[in-house]
Amino acid sequence: MLYIAYISFLFVGIQLLNVLLNYIFEHSIVGVTTINEGEKISILIPARNEEKNIGSLLSDLRNIDNNNIEILVYNDQSTDRTAAIVKEKSENDSRIILINGQALPFGWQGKNFACHQLAQQASGNKYLFLDADVRIYGQVITDAVAYQNRYKLALLSVFPIQIQMSVYEKFTVPIMNYILLTLLPLIFVRISPFQSHSAANGQFMLFDAVVYKRLQPHLLFKMSIVEDISIAHFLKKQNLKIGCITGDNRIQCRMYHTFGEALNGFSKNVFMFFGNNPILAMFFLCITSLGFVPVLLTLRDYLPLYIAAIILIQFFYALTSKQNIVHTILMFPFHLLFLFMVMVNAIYSKMQKKHTWKERNIYS
Repeated sequence: MLYIAYISFLFVGIQLLNVLLNYIFEHSIVGVTTINEGEKISILIPARNEEKNIGSLLSDLRNIDNNNIEILVYNDQSTDRTAAIVKEKSENDSRIILINGQALPFGWQGKNFACHQLAQQASGNKYLFLDADVRIYGQVITDAVAYQNRYKLALLSVFPIQIQMSVYEKFTVPIMNYILLTLLPLIFVRISPFQSHSAANGQFMLFDAVVYKRLQPHLLFKMSIVEDISIAHFLKKQNLKIGCITGDNRIQCRMYHTFGEALNGFSKNVFMFFGNNPILAMFFLCITSLGFVPVLLTLRDYLPLYIAAIILIQFFYALTSKQNIVHTILMFPFHLLFLFMVMVNAIYSKMQKKHTWKERNIYS
């Protein structure tokens, strides 16, 4: 039991070090440099039944004062008003183009096929893939392109600020940032040569078009449930530079509105945060939720230090990801409970080979 207490202390120490590194080296893309003259940006949006979101995103993009962009929206056989909303927006902005999608071919995930089709239609030298539920403010896209150019990145991905309006969202959504920022210093994604130091978020992925056309990553990973992470790993394996940042208030997203949506959404990709290893994921959950027990039983005098480290972890990861600090600390036990529910649901889905996302079975 004493050895387990030492392991718990070591793990918490590593988590604290990682969040401190993420806070210290939090990298802003504001005012890095200017973009190259004549650079064209293709903004590519896969959309399936996104009538609640697509209008707001297109309104944000229409505010971009740059005529050298194109905004392509792939309507993935939506049964709601997605296509009609895009068409209405395009009537007032010639940069917006609606592409009505075809039936999903066998052997593809829906989003991957949509992104691949969008790329075939794009004419820019930068490809920015955005999810329809993202919100864009100011000149963040221009700044992202400038950042990518400065560091010569094949891919720049951004984790948006997660909007949490309901109690359910505060209960569920923060687990993504908690896992990410306590396991990986994001500065390593750009400066480390190791493939394990990879991260990406499909909500905002900016590719150099030359690299994208050569490698066709969405085609290469057409059946991947978490294509963003798969692509990031692959690019690093090809010795290409990638970058991943978070904490920019000009990129926001409200991922889920209900508890059920969050449980279903996180269940499809939670294990990819741990190298697609459920055993490693369960170890992470056990040691973060129950690590205090062996400390209490064998190193009781050091328990206050252990608890203080846990609170500091919540403080710095909330600060870095622009979450409410008090809510993050108070809700931490509930976040771990939700993470347990996500992992159980994910294991069950894998065993049943059935998980519905956007009205499609991702395991079919």
